[in-house]
Amino acid sequence: MVPAKLSFVMVLASLLIVIAAYLLGSIPTGFLLMRLFRHEDIRQAGSGNIGATNVLRSGGKFLGAATFLLDMLKGCSAVWLGAFLGGLLLHNGSPDALYNAMALAALVAVLGHVFPVWLDFHGGKGVATGFGVFLAATPLAALAAISVFFLVLALSRYVSLASILGAASFPAFACFLVHGQRPPFFIAVEIAVSLIIIVKHHQNVRRLLAGTESRFGAKRTA
Repeated sequence: MVPAKLSFVMVLASLLIVIAAYLLGSIPTGFLLMRLFRHEDIRQAGSGNIGATNVLRSGGKFLGAATFLLDMLKGCSAVWLGAFLGGLLLHNGSPDALYNAMALAALVAVLGHVFPVWLDFHGGKGVATGFGVFLAATPLAALAAISVFFLVLALSRYVSLASILGAASFPAFACFLVHGQRPPFFIAVEIAVSLIIIVKHHQNVRRLLAGTESRFGAKRTA
C-alpha cells in the first residue's frame, strides 16, 4: 500500500509535470517564427499547418529548419524537466517512478504541440516534438527511427510517408535497442506518441492512396 505522504507527492509531481510539459509543448514555434520574420499567419498559408514542413514551404528553408529544431528542443526539454521534477520529488520512490515521470512529460508535450491552447487547440502533427521526446528518453531508438524517416524521404520524397513510417518504426526500435527495465506506462507512451503522429497524418494517408499527395520540393503543400 502506498503511504499517504508518498501518494500526495506523486500526485503533486504528476500535476507539475503535466502543466510544465504541456506549456512547453504548446509553444507554437512555427506560428511565432512566421509572425516575427514574415509577418504572416502560417495558418493561412499552404496546408495551414504550423509544423516545420508547411513553414519550410511557405517561409523558406531557414524558418523551416528553425521550426523543426525548436519543436524538437521543446520536446527534449519537456522530458528533461519531467526527469528533473520526478527525481526531485520522487527521490524516495521506486526506480520506475523516474521513467514514468519522463514518459508522462513526453506524452503531454506532444499533446501540447498537437492541441495548443494558444491557437484554439489546432496545432501541428507532432513529428519534430515527438522526435524530441524520443531523443531525450530513448536516443538510440530515436536516431534509428529518424534514419527510417530520411531513407523513406530520399526514396519517395513524401514527407508524410516518411513521418508515418518513422513514427511506426520507433516502438520496434525501442524494443530492441533500449536495454534495462522499462515500466509498462513508459512502453505505452512510446506506442501512444507514435500513434498520435500517425493519426494526425490521416488526411495525408488519404491523399497518398489517391495519388494526390505533394512530394518534397514541390510548390503544393502536404
